[in-house]
Amino acid sequence: MKSYYLLITVVFVTVMHLTAQEKRELFFADPTIYIENGHYYLTGTGGSGKGASGFSMLESKDLKTWTPPARTKDSVYMILSKGDQTFGAEGFWAPQLFNVNNTYYLTYTANEQTVLAQSESLLGPYRQKEIAPIDGSEKNIDSYIFKDDDGKYYLYHVRFKNGNYLWVAEFDLEKGKIKPETLRKCFGQTEPWEATPAYESALIMEGPTVIKLKDKYYLFYSANHFRNIDYAVGYAVSDSPYGPWIKQKDSPIIHRSIVGENGAGHGDLFEGLDGQLYYVYHVHFDQQQVGPRRTRIVPVTKHWDAEKGHYTFSVKRDEVIKPVRQTLAD
Repeated sequence: MKSYYLLITVVFVTVMHLTAQEKRELFFADPTIYIENGHYYLTGTGGSGKGASGFSMLESKDLKTWTPPARTKDSVYMILSKGDQTFGAEGFWAPQLFNVNNTYYLTYTANEQTVLAQSESLLGPYRQKEIAPIDGSEKNIDSYIFKDDDGKYYLYHVRFKNGNYLWVAEFDLEKGKIKPETLRKCFGQTEPWEATPAYESALIMEGPTVIKLKDKYYLFYSANHFRNIDYAVGYAVSDSPYGPWIKQKDSPIIHRSIVGENGAGHGDLFEGLDGQLYYVYHVHFDQQQVGPRRTRIVPVTKHWDAEKGHYTFSVKRDEVIKPVRQTLAD
């Protein structure tokens, strides 16, 4: 009998321990990471644990363990909140942070519109002088603002027309608006991995990130519906921010067959404090359940291909980071 009760106790303690670990994991979808003064700052869709509409932020020194920003006292620190001089009543998705001349900008989606807010502090609060979307002419989501070497800005985003497709337009940062005459579609669905039958949906390409290396432009994007187990990340290369874009045959570079978890995609590429490239992304909760989506970070390797005249990319599949939130008990 004693052995029976001992076994029950061990099982109970083990379950409680696993539950505690589960609660510590991060659940930011569509995540992005900004770096400043030797610290990483993470935000994304959801993740606040409060059910609040807006965006919360966590801070880290090593990408593995995260806490609310050190200068705050809140257990959940919101950098942008619904109704606080911001556009949107619902659907706060896919944020991106950047800095121009000591002003911080947060571009995001709300009410299926792309939005731009700003702050004098990285920690916010991010607000708008004029409460309005970037381009209210039609629905558009998943904004990413890229600055080229000549000082011009470009808004990469998703527009709806018989599916979700990536578009680009030159962006006037001062006005917070696109230049409509420059609007161009990046590409359509052409590759088998971009539309698999595992989940029936319209064609979807989304979650853009753009970088420039050696005069080449690299557009990283996700394809398939986010509920599809084959949601994945690929990339295309161009000589211009407008394209034409050449999709790379080694895509996808992030997929369940590579990183070992379903629904792996929609994140952001960044260079770590160690000089290593990383991609932060989300995955499905488990094999049966999509949400809440878990946050992941994976090192990215770039290789110069002299024959192609551009870099190729792959990820270190055995070094995926599963970030956790440090609790008071720690």
